Amino acid sequence: MRAGVLTASTTVLMLLSSPAFALSRDDGDDPGSGLSVAQTLGLYVAIPILAFLVIAGLVIVTDKSRKQD
Repeated sequence: MRAGVLTASTTVLMLLSSPAFALSRDDGDDPGSGLSVAQTLGLYVAIPILAFLVIAGLVIVTDKSRKQD
């Protein structure tokens, strides 16, 4: 019961407090221009897939457990 109350109250506090502060600007806040669709896809899709492929390739190439005949 205590865990449920604690979890619910924490969730409510997080939902009520965080987004409201995103609307006000801070001193010295200087956001840059937004990303294009291509930049967003490259940053969040292409680079992680490329990193996965490079790591998987390195693991396969350096695998010592396979028997060499």
